[in-house]
Amino acid sequence: MTVIITAPELAAALAGEAPPVLLDVRWQLSLAKAAGAPPFDGRAEHAAGHIPGAVFVDLDRELAAAPGAHGRHPLPDLAEFGAAMRRAGVSASRPVVVYDGGQGWAAARAWWMLSWTGHPDVRVLDGGLPSWTGELSTGAPAPAEGDFVPAPDAAGLLDADAAAALARTGVLLDARAGERYRGEVEPVDRVGGHIPGAVSAPTTENVGPDGRFLPAAELKDRFKALGVSADVPVGVYCGSGVSGAHEVLALAVAGIPAALYVGSWSEWSADPSRPVAVGADPQ
Repeated sequence: MTVIITAPELAAALAGEAPPVLLDVRWQLSLAKAAGAPPFDGRAEHAAGHIPGAVFVDLDRELAAAPGAHGRHPLPDLAEFGAAMRRAGVSASRPVVVYDGGQGWAAARAWWMLSWTGHPDVRVLDGGLPSWTGELSTGAPAPAEGDFVPAPDAAGLLDADAAAALARTGVLLDARAGERYRGEVEPVDRVGGHIPGAVSAPTTENVGPDGRFLPAAELKDRFKALGVSADVPVGVYCGSGVSGAHEVLALAVAGIPAALYVGSWSEWSADPSRPVAVGADPQ
């Protein structure tokens, strides 16, 4: 089963006898508050126009807990996450399609959360809302309560110690921009750099200019060049477990399973006892 869906495929599915649950997860990592501008408001964007039937999901409040010692987007309480998904109409027996504003990171976080907690059929709209050519709706969806109950898979999740170990025994990919990995700039977290042993693999290089994923064969070749092979475990981290989820999704498109370090650099760098590497060399 593929983990992404095209806009024409989604339109056909929505017109079918068993349409998927549709989730709108528009979100942006915004530094606007520092500049005095209002932050991005995904709920307002949803109200202004969404794919018909799509229910808004708030990444900061429903796909993550409040920022703290475990990073800027730590795992949410799973009981609360399950309740939010049921309110959105998510059931274990019904497919789910997730989309965002086109970047793909927020949709990937929702895909990862649902997949990691046991939903068997979740896909991301490739290219997000900009790829959709059908009509938009401003109505407020009122889905029937779903029955999804999260059952997480321990194998798909890394904590800080497991990420550090994987950087030595397998392949740990850093999905952030190269300049953040090298420690040249750090716009958000306490210090720049990377987890020692991690390999720079910006997730922006997994997509084309239109924001859609590269073909599976090209992604597989890209990850192979970064040291990924069938006989080594793979993990991913980023700044706070959002763009890293996008890289886990890209790996899944290529047929490669990977775990996510949700706390990511925002958790790692906040602990002065954790080592920090800088420069282009993984070590």
